[in-house]
Amino acid sequence: MDKIRNFCIIAHIDHGKSTLADRLLEATKTLEARDLQAQVLDDMDLERERGITIKSHAIQMQYKHNGEQYTLNLIDTPGHVDFSYEVSRSIAACEGALLIVDATQGIQAQTISNLYMALEHDLAIIPVMNKMDMDSAMPDEVEDQIIELLGCKREEIIRASGKTGLGVEEILQAIVERVPAPKGDPDAPLQCLIFDSVFNSFRGIIAYFKIINGTIRSKDLVKFVATGREYEADEIGILKLDMVPQKELSAGNVGYIISGIKTSKEVKVGDTITHVKRPCAEAIDGFEEVKPMVFAGVYPIETEDFEDLRSSIEKLQLNDASLTFEPESSAALGFGFRCGFLGMLHMEIIQERLDREFNMNVITTVPNVSYKVFTNKGACLEVHNPSGLPDPTEIDHIEEPYIRASVITKTDYIGQIMTLCLGKRGELVKQEYVSGNRVELIYDMPLGEIVFDFYDKLKSISKGYASFDYHMNGFRPSKLVKLDILLNGESVDALSSLIHFDNAYTLGRRMCEKLQELIPRQQFDIAIQAAIGSKIIARETVKAVRKDVTAKCYGGDISRKRKLLEKQKRGKKRMKQIGNVEVPQKAFLAVLKLD
Repeated sequence: MDKIRNFCIIAHIDHGKSTLADRLLEATKTLEARDLQAQVLDDMDLERERGITIKSHAIQMQYKHNGEQYTLNLIDTPGHVDFSYEVSRSIAACEGALLIVDATQGIQAQTISNLYMALEHDLAIIPVMNKMDMDSAMPDEVEDQIIELLGCKREEIIRASGKTGLGVEEILQAIVERVPAPKGDPDAPLQCLIFDSVFNSFRGIIAYFKIINGTIRSKDLVKFVATGREYEADEIGILKLDMVPQKELSAGNVGYIISGIKTSKEVKVGDTITHVKRPCAEAIDGFEEVKPMVFAGVYPIETEDFEDLRSSIEKLQLNDASLTFEPESSAALGFGFRCGFLGMLHMEIIQERLDREFNMNVITTVPNVSYKVFTNKGACLEVHNPSGLPDPTEIDHIEEPYIRASVITKTDYIGQIMTLCLGKRGELVKQEYVSGNRVELIYDMPLGEIVFDFYDKLKSISKGYASFDYHMNGFRPSKLVKLDILLNGESVDALSSLIHFDNAYTLGRRMCEKLQELIPRQQFDIAIQAAIGSKIIARETVKAVRKDVTAKCYGGDISRKRKLLEKQKRGKKRMKQIGNVEVPQKAFLAVLKLD
């Protein structure tokens, strides 16, 4: 066991984690030269296209140090905040972390929040300054920042470059010397923590685990504690670039188990695996529960695909434990699911993955939160989407959920962040200085306001330096109205939203303008209207595509032209009665990104 090292790589987005991981794999000869490609661990198409890491990836390397062979288990993690749950799970399976800081940009928000996460789990931190080959690198300034943040010695910081391979050997030595070997007893009852799982259509569900105590052999009878189910371990093994089967794995190691599990409900991330005959005394503490930030309805385009969509979302949830869902129905869209996401990027990625991996074409509704509606008769209803709202004459008042938000930022950005929070109906509770030029702002804000674009705006105002956290803080009465979008007088269920009265007019106008750009022109005029109840507050028209019917009339009497134009007008009117307007998926997405 003292020859095993488990570590993960944490950093802000785009600081070069995956590229550095490539160099480590190359230096330890884990990869053949023919398998080498840039960011080899990002194996999903989406990751390669967007240049971001979405999933954590575990891989095992062998490294010789002072004539001894060491086993290094590396987990590469995402940097984007919407996937921070992936990071928290990876950290739970490690004893050390490489904290990577871009020498051209210095420390940024995600660096700090990931670092705090690692420190809570008592991980050994190895600071690495990446991109040292760049002309714009500022090594001394960034070193000062790292020392101030970590309180480490200057000589502990490793200067490296993922592009040229500078400092890779030092990093590997530091991992062996500074990261503690896993603690645990190979002879104790088996205790394994599941930190990830994937669905394979041939082999069923494959769970990735870290062994805390005990030893597991293939063909052992094992039990999953949270679900209480028992299985035979058909195959266990370690994760290289492919899965490598092993006869046995003991405490401290990271591996996978295949036991022919078919249904996704039977595997929970954070669950404990133990032996049936000699079970462990208690389950391992899993991870903290995930807090969805954004809720949106996901509906199949064809209603008969509902069950397929359910199984697709369940399989996706295996691979992405931060996705939550429950069934719901809508007047216009039929049956679908109400899903909880960690942010707008997460929502976009899930939608893309449903399309690519499972061939599911879905419509996503406007994201929102749940409200409490009190009727005149004293009843209290919980409303998740605007179509569930009772008639306005029956409503006494509506209460919306409030949160206590804490924003940590540099002092340079206080003014703009305060303006943003006040614009989102926030109330400042207190403001305190954390250190030299870092300040914490605490606000009470309606959850409905931060769902849309608050996070994106906060990041762009603060150049990525503000970190944001929140917890629920009860419900408060509020003046909310239901904003409907009508196409040719027909309400589009998926675009209606519950919104504060003060913001309704501006949002209504902006939605109409956006839809006018995106809805393709038809043979007849399309009226796009925003309405509160029966009052129309904004309107745009998509003009009809018209053939020039008077082209063949030259000279002669004006009445000939008028006759042709009148005939065309009657045709368009008839068409409008029977024509229906398809709203493209692009329009649903664009409405979410209104600025």
